[in-house]
Amino acid sequence: MTGFFSRMNPLRAYRDLRDFMVGRGPQEFWFLGAAIAITMFFIYAFVKDSHAVKAYKPDIIYVQQWKLDRTDAQIVAQQKVDQVQKDKDLAELKKRQAATQAQFKKLDDQLTRMGL
Repeated sequence: MTGFFSRMNPLRAYRDLRDFMVGRGPQEFWFLGAAIAITMFFIYAFVKDSHAVKAYKPDIIYVQQWKLDRTDAQIVAQQKVDQVQKDKDLAELKKRQAATQAQFKKLDDQLTRMGL
């Protein structure tokens, strides 16, 4: 067993590699460089693409608990209060949609002027 490990000398490995490379032509070194570059590109591409996507975290909407013995007047009053907020949210949504639509129209006009 000692004979096997005595052959594992870094200096001996370097000399063996040098003797092997001396017998090669210059075109083989170009192909070696190209092969190493292509391999490193694919390794880089796989590492870059292997990012982990964060888990979906849903927005939790909690529902209010209502008493079963509410009167119709209480229900209507609460609906009126909620309708104000609902109208405000709807107006904000329409405003954002109009702004986005204007941006797309502007982009479409620019592309039309360029002939696309």
